[in-house]
Amino acid sequence: MRFDYDTSYRDGQALLRYGSGRAAYAVLALLLLAAPWALGKYYVGEMTYLFIMCIGSLGLMVLKGYTGQVSLGHSAFLALGAYAHAWMLGKGLPFALSIPMAMGFTALIGLVIGLPAIRVSGLYLAMVTLAFAILTEHVIGHWDAVTGGFNGMSVANPVVFGFDLSGLRPFYYLCLGLLTLVLLGLVNLMRSQTGRAFRGVRDSEAAAYGLGIWVSGYKVLAFVISAGVSGLAGALLAHHVRFLTPEGFGLFLALELVLMVTIGGLGSLRGAIFGAVLIGMLPVFISRIKPMLPEQVSKQFGLEIFVFGLILVLFVLFEPKGINGRWIKLKTFFQTFPLYRKDLFKRGKTYMKSERYK
Repeated sequence: MRFDYDTSYRDGQALLRYGSGRAAYAVLALLLLAAPWALGKYYVGEMTYLFIMCIGSLGLMVLKGYTGQVSLGHSAFLALGAYAHAWMLGKGLPFALSIPMAMGFTALIGLVIGLPAIRVSGLYLAMVTLAFAILTEHVIGHWDAVTGGFNGMSVANPVVFGFDLSGLRPFYYLCLGLLTLVLLGLVNLMRSQTGRAFRGVRDSEAAAYGLGIWVSGYKVLAFVISAGVSGLAGALLAHHVRFLTPEGFGLFLALELVLMVTIGGLGSLRGAIFGAVLIGMLPVFISRIKPMLPEQVSKQFGLEIFVFGLILVLFVLFEPKGINGRWIKLKTFFQTFPLYRKDLFKRGKTYMKSERYK
């Protein structure tokens, strides 16, 4: 049994306070580093894809989970990052320069979209972002001179200081390293004044105004950071698929990203990772169990979308805090055993909060 008490100021600032947590993450790091040498090529490629989706999920979590701004068109930022990165590589820019420039470009687009988008919220904001995603896909498909249109666009190999990182293992470690940097950066950001302001805006804009928080500015900043991180995911995804087409960044990808942050647990970076792993592995799982299903079911069109929707409904009804919420309950059970109480996480009634501040 363990109870968390702060005995110094450094206890509240430490990322990993206890030896058990540090040991668990050390083991996880060793397993991830050894995975490419122990697993087959197929599984290494799938894990690389999961790393990329984790970055994209973290980008959306900044916007939806920490500031409460709904986005149904985040696949557009992945598309912009992928095409901008591929175009700059085609013009001869080195990989180490093209990646941050692609992130900067998508962050700039996030600023352009965020400025008018902060004037609306809820369903209207979702409609604005959805329209942005549809417009982006349409522009990419018809701008043949830059994107290649519906014929597609090839992606050059990532080369850093003369080393080709397009191989299976080098690209795996590249995505793992960038995911680690993004995760550490966002963890520190959410523990800072900016992260606390994000959560204040999410919980109550009226209260945030009363505390002197620049609500509009932090909303736009969340759009910029979210777009930049998503652009990085798009740039890595471009190397993973090696050939870009507009259909690869359609509404189905946007739906996957929304499911990742919702099922993983809103307001949690760990939840973004959990959700990305679950949703990223789900299509593979469905393809494996299809031969076991009755023929009338396995040949139905839209089976994956049905499963995605079913999982979302089940989580909303029985575990609204997502996988991260279930993980916290499980961890608390072992930490407080045998004094664990079933009503410790009892769900209380929620009431509509007024956001009137004018």
